[in-house]
Amino acid sequence: MSSSTTNTTTIGAMGAPSRRNTELVLLVFAVIIPVFAYLNVGLALNDEVPTGMLGYGIGVGLLAGVAHLVVRRFAPYADPLMLPIATLLNGLGLVLIWRLDQEPTISTAQLGGAMAPNQLMWSTIGVALFLGVLLILKDHRALQRYTYISMVVALVLLILPMFFPGVNGAKIWITIPGVGSLQPGEFAKIIIAIFFAGYLMVKRDALALASRRFMGMYLPRGRDLGPIIAIWALSLMILIFETDLGTSLLFFGLFVIMLYVATERTSWVVFGLTLSAAGAVGVASFASHVQTRVDNWLNPLALQNGGVTETAQAMYAFGSGGIFGTGLGQGYSRLIGGIAPKSDYILATVGEELGLAGLMAIVLLYGLLVERGIRTALAARDPFGKLLAIGLSSAFGIQVFVVAGGVTGLIPLTGMTMPFLAQGGSSVIANWALVAILLRISDTARRPAPTPAPSTDAEMTQVVRP
Repeated sequence: MSSSTTNTTTIGAMGAPSRRNTELVLLVFAVIIPVFAYLNVGLALNDEVPTGMLGYGIGVGLLAGVAHLVVRRFAPYADPLMLPIATLLNGLGLVLIWRLDQEPTISTAQLGGAMAPNQLMWSTIGVALFLGVLLILKDHRALQRYTYISMVVALVLLILPMFFPGVNGAKIWITIPGVGSLQPGEFAKIIIAIFFAGYLMVKRDALALASRRFMGMYLPRGRDLGPIIAIWALSLMILIFETDLGTSLLFFGLFVIMLYVATERTSWVVFGLTLSAAGAVGVASFASHVQTRVDNWLNPLALQNGGVTETAQAMYAFGSGGIFGTGLGQGYSRLIGGIAPKSDYILATVGEELGLAGLMAIVLLYGLLVERGIRTALAARDPFGKLLAIGLSSAFGIQVFVVAGGVTGLIPLTGMTMPFLAQGGSSVIANWALVAILLRISDTARRPAPTPAPSTDAEMTQVVRP
């Protein structure tokens, strides 16, 4: 008879692979594609390789490489697609802005001159903030401690622009001496998501209770209507005093989505959309700036100073682009006028020069980034992480929808900027921070559980075989 001893020490289940090598390969393509786009623009405009192509490629490559190394070291199990997608969108945005800088009529000194160098600087600051968030924020659950502080900070950021002069009819900017103009609403969307996640995690059970049934829906109790009424009133105040339709839609839409995810009550969505529609119609009836945008949306071919509206010019740009576009550097989106082709209407340049195929590719990149954020929310192991991930993803998705819908004529133009793509320092910095928080949540969600310590009792267990 022979005997053998079998160690029955428990072994932890294998976790998901880190996928950092996949991220590295995707980052290589995310850098190469904008560099080739840069080359294409130079050849189309001047029939020669642009002099700044090498410096641009090295700069974007270094930013992507450093970001990858930090993610590999401090968030090894994070989602492998978010960083490459953000890098590709940011890189293409820089190329598009540089391409529009070559148009003398929209790059005059009165309009701020060339904006690509400043956008590259803001992108560098955004990546630096991305790295800082990953290095400092070791666990996203630490943000839950600042739930009500986040509310105060968000309110301050939203109210600040009221004390500064309006730009093109909207008070969404603040001016800092030596720095320039910043848009606090871009940072407020992240801080608001943190507040909503912390608040709804505590109050979701009370908000999920229903008092009566009406037309197939369970209506919330009267005492629980306070939060949504307060948020609705605040969004209307933003719309009235700052005439900022975009931030108002983003703010209120974000709360309704997170409220639905937390409570699973469709009645909250219907109630929220009803309040939103009523408030928008009411404000549009007396706010001249909002009225103008609605009129331009309803009548884009109406004559204004001998021409057509910017919305109509954007429609012409999309139409001339066709399926595959006129080619980078060979479009006429400059006719939209002012700095709008670089900011509000940069998608018109994409639609004209890259065509419907290129525009859909950009939209799919945005959709994929939102999908990875929602996937992160599903994988998160704690309710705060789930709500925060869905809130950040929703804020990003709402902003993309609002901007793309305004440029394509689906809804009135709101004045918000396309994340990563359009000119705007505040936007690119805030969205890099948003991606960093999502990566931190993703890393925590995908990280394997630690292997339990071996039991001394298990070591004494023996199995005897004949």
